[in-house]
Amino acid sequence: MWLKKKLILVFSLIVVCFLSACAEKEKLADGSELVHNDQFVFAASGEFKPFSYMNDDLTMSGFDIEVGEAIAKELGLKPVQKRIKFKGIVEGVKTGRADAAVASHTINPERSEHVSFTTPYYYSGPQIFTRPDSQIKTVDDLAGKEVAVAKGSTYADTASEYTDKIKTYDSDITALEALSSGRHDAVITDFVTGKNAAKEGFEIKEQQLIERSEQAIVLPQDNPKLLKRINEALEELRENGTLTRISMKYFGEDITSKPE
Repeated sequence: MWLKKKLILVFSLIVVCFLSACAEKEKLADGSELVHNDQFVFAASGEFKPFSYMNDDLTMSGFDIEVGEAIAKELGLKPVQKRIKFKGIVEGVKTGRADAAVASHTINPERSEHVSFTTPYYYSGPQIFTRPDSQIKTVDDLAGKEVAVAKGSTYADTASEYTDKIKTYDSDITALEALSSGRHDAVITDFVTGKNAAKEGFEIKEQQLIERSEQAIVLPQDNPKLLKRINEALEELRENGTLTRISMKYFGEDITSKPE
């Protein structure tokens, strides 16, 4: 029995060591680390049109995806998409499933305790959306109203400041679809996402823009060299007009420049 237990312990240690080795990242000459050598593995949800959405071949397209691919090019790496549901993206980056998340994350103190943020790559803000016949116009009208938001987004925190009736969905688009079809009283989401949904035929109307926010790329806190490299890549993409060009393609306006 003692020998059997010892063999099990030895086998367990071998398995742990093997898994640890698999989880180790490739370290580059400058000290930055990658999940796979010569690749920039970036996470997005594929649930946040026009920022990231699914194609028929199960690849992702959208503003965030093109930004991720442009960063990979600046880094001299192959871009590799990693689809993770939005609510699990931050944890996925922390545990090494991706080098970074290019997924429209708002910079805030709560997230900053667990991950690092790059400089902002676009500027947005939460906005109230309702059905066209709604009497809701501002945050003061949300008291006692049912507001839908995306799971894992900062908009749930925003909504909770004004109402205790909050419904969550896997994505902002499904929340807006529910609103358009007659459920809930309002949705709080990124103003660009809501405007795009309205253009695509959703029966929704823009109401108050609650505040401005900064969206950035998420990295693990233990990879400062890669953070520095991505910030340098973003600066080059700003200066050479790439970020503006990608923004104009998807939105018809430049959301990558800091508002006045």
